[in-house]
Amino acid sequence: MMTLPDDPFEFFGRWFQEASTSEPSDANAMSLATADADGRPSVRIVLLKDVDPRGFTFYTNTLSRKGRELAANPHAHLNFFWKSLGRQVRIDGAVQPVSAAEADAYFAVRPRASQIGAWASFQSEPLDDRATLEGRVAEFTAKYDGGDVPRPPHWSGYRVVPSRIEFWQNRESRLHERYIYDRDGSGWARSMQYP
Repeated sequence: MMTLPDDPFEFFGRWFQEASTSEPSDANAMSLATADADGRPSVRIVLLKDVDPRGFTFYTNTLSRKGRELAANPHAHLNFFWKSLGRQVRIDGAVQPVSAAEADAYFAVRPRASQIGAWASFQSEPLDDRATLEGRVAEFTAKYDGGDVPRPPHWSGYRVVPSRIEFWQNRESRLHERYIYDRDGSGWARSMQYP
């Protein structure tokens, strides 16, 4: 049995660093599960862009399906799976929008093509053909030619503020190890669960 740190963010930092060197690509890829106002779930892969004691941050089009679901039901579940290490981390929590300053700062360091794409795409909406999207990309490429690309008003970030974090370690005979952190006031209560 491993020694558990008091702080789950410290624990996550250790595992994330190891995954960053062992995973073939995108150690920051995580499944994001949301649900609409009626409780119907939806899941997709997004990329973790920041983690600190406030929570786990990702960015997206706020008018997308995930954005609409988070507006209706501001709770989410994240799951990291690092097959190379036989590990996963599951995170439950409330979701809060990041500040405009945080969204601006991150948008400014995105590749220019991704910035243009944020303007060109009506994410999650029907598309008649690929040429329409490519035409919109050309339109916004021309519009911002020679200048900075501002952040669209419909593009921002969300922070999942965890109330529970589970660290899962694969073991032989399916006798896995599961370490649970539950928010307890300003700290964390630690426990284990049967596999």
